[in-house]
Amino acid sequence: MLSTSFTELARCEVPIQQAPMGLLSPPGLALAVARAGGVGTVSAPIGVEPHALAAQLDASLDASAGALAVNFITDQVDPEAVAVAGARVRMVDFFWNTPHVKLVEVAHAGGALVNWQVGSLPDAVLAAEAGADVVTVQGREAGGHVRGDTPLLALLAAVLRAVDVPVLAAGGIAEPRALAAVLAAGAAGARIGTRFLATSESGAHPEYVLALLAAGPEGTEITDGFAKCPMCATLPRARVLRSAIAAVDAVGEEQVGTIGDADPIPPRAGLPPHKDVHGHIDAMALYAGSSVEHVTAVRPAADVVAGLAEGAERLLRAW
Repeated sequence: MLSTSFTELARCEVPIQQAPMGLLSPPGLALAVARAGGVGTVSAPIGVEPHALAAQLDASLDASAGALAVNFITDQVDPEAVAVAGARVRMVDFFWNTPHVKLVEVAHAGGALVNWQVGSLPDAVLAAEAGADVVTVQGREAGGHVRGDTPLLALLAAVLRAVDVPVLAAGGIAEPRALAAVLAAGAAGARIGTRFLATSESGAHPEYVLALLAAGPEGTEITDGFAKCPMCATLPRARVLRSAIAAVDAVGEEQVGTIGDADPIPPRAGLPPHKDVHGHIDAMALYAGSSVEHVTAVRPAADVVAGLAEGAERLLRAW
């Protein structure tokens, strides 16, 4: 299998981290990825109380499964919640906030590594200076909330020249050739989201998954059309399926659906539809990376991890 500075540091077998995607990436998906040799990631709810996070992680995660991570997004991060995560998983993960040495120190004190995802060279340097063990660079090809505006390979090259820690590549990676390309370019691994939405363990609504499978080349677009969300308050831009943009433009109702049987979802909400959402699924925030054309079948997460890693290894050997 592929061995890199990231696999050695994280003590995983393949240089793949499953991206955190809120309720779309439930604990079952993270555990499946970890057991397959990658790093499985769960999302800490924004503003979660430490005791609630502790209960959630203790009930849903199995430390013997392999390398697991907990992701925190936005500036609404309680250091005590970071301490809870740092004591329970191998890696604490941050995104959509400015790198902060205190949060790194708290995670380290619990025994965890720190991975900070960034969208620019200056933030990558800040993350390394704050003590992050791993920096993930997100290119504009990524699905969901996009932090920067630089194509992945250009950003990766710039960051590799500037920092001395392992660097993961994120954005537009859903098949072996893309994984091999970023590894050949110097990345220590890849952070992958869209491909894991179409897995047996995904939390994505079935109609969302069907829309992903139906999308082809040029099937996504960066938009501010789904800007009602905490992350959108600071930067309202996300990559979604073009079909979702057309569908929400045609909606004339005050809501596009509900969470469960009660909580309304207004048009243009940033909530992607998980399995407990009902309504006009096609008009909701169907996040997807530019690699969506390579998502053509629903498979177990373990098969996705193995296919990506084995295919990339064959290509690298041939190259």
